[in-house]
Amino acid sequence: MRLDKYLKVSRIIKRRTLAKDFAESERALLNGRVAKPSSEVKIGDIITLRMGEKTLVYEVLDIKENIKAADAGNLYRIIE
Repeated sequence: MRLDKYLKVSRIIKRRTLAKDFAESERALLNGRVAKPSSEVKIGDIITLRMGEKTLVYEVLDIKENIKAADAGNLYRIIE
């Protein structure tokens, strides 16, 4: 699944266009490398998001195309 779509489906970022802009501005890393919005996300990948002073790190636990908002937190684990 594309990085921008995964960030939206998992509810880490609310809208796909925001997720795309986020990746294009080089504030998203996938396994330690700068990621493009089209970067392929797989189970076990580490996503790092730089939001101003904060750096958030997530591990991908599952990938699903459609999921209820209540279950979105089961797609990832917060590392930092």
